Amino acid sequence: MSECTHDCSTCGVDCASRQAESLLEAANANSRVKKVIGVVSGKGGVGKSLVTALLAVLTRRNGFQSAVLDADITGPSVPKMFGIRDRAMGSEDGILPVETRTGIRLMSINLLLENDTDPVIWRGALIAGTVKQFWTDVCWGDVDFLFVDMPPGTGDVPLTVFQSLPVDGIIIVTSPQELVGMIVEKAVNMAKMMNIPVLGLVENMSWIACPDCGKKIFPFGESAAAQVAQSQGIPLLARLPVDPALARACDRGMIELFNEDWMDAAVRAVEEAPERARGANGQN
Repeated sequence: MSECTHDCSTCGVDCASRQAESLLEAANANSRVKKVIGVVSGKGGVGKSLVTALLAVLTRRNGFQSAVLDADITGPSVPKMFGIRDRAMGSEDGILPVETRTGIRLMSINLLLENDTDPVIWRGALIAGTVKQFWTDVCWGDVDFLFVDMPPGTGDVPLTVFQSLPVDGIIIVTSPQELVGMIVEKAVNMAKMMNIPVLGLVENMSWIACPDCGKKIFPFGESAAAQVAQSQGIPLLARLPVDPALARACDRGMIELFNEDWMDAAVRAVEEAPERARGANGQN
């Protein structure tokens, strides 16, 4: 064996000296985040932001300090669900998140724009950099759960989040469609490649309750979520209905009034998820 030159870029030997470079970013000095939970989906329009908001509401109701990092830069919807119209302010220490009525801390691009309806017409690198800044420049304070609402797919932003933030686990959100198996498998495979635990699957728009008798009606046919979850070796945590009352609450910024038990298993999975080792600033 030739003598080691200590230049791994010119060497193909897999030895003890070769160590993978960590891309994790240090959190803001005023942030102490215990768990980072990503909420992902393989496609858009499945209710990922809804699930993110509900997880924050329910963990906060259980006595934890919750926060939401809205990483869906081009389609932010979380502030509207909470009725937040205030703008995020800054200090010499960084950006200060806006708090909801119950004390959930939020950061979204909509909290930095002059108007809620201003479009964000940015390329991928700028979007990914903004998401990273929401971790490094925002003073989150003491937080038990930081939920990251990610855009759909496996592109720049999910990759940035998985590489830059110490994600403890992800929840995959899907809907009852024929392509659900393939879509979920893509998300699971990305998580495996990034060494991120998958906490489970949430199916949205799964059923409708008959207004007369309460019987469950399945508008998209019988769900395959249980079989898909089993095939991927992950638990099915929740099946959310199409619920007009919940939709109205979101439209009116009153999601914190949610009072159903549909998400109880998902909340337990989040609260019981093991933490990755961190330093004082929230970095691994």
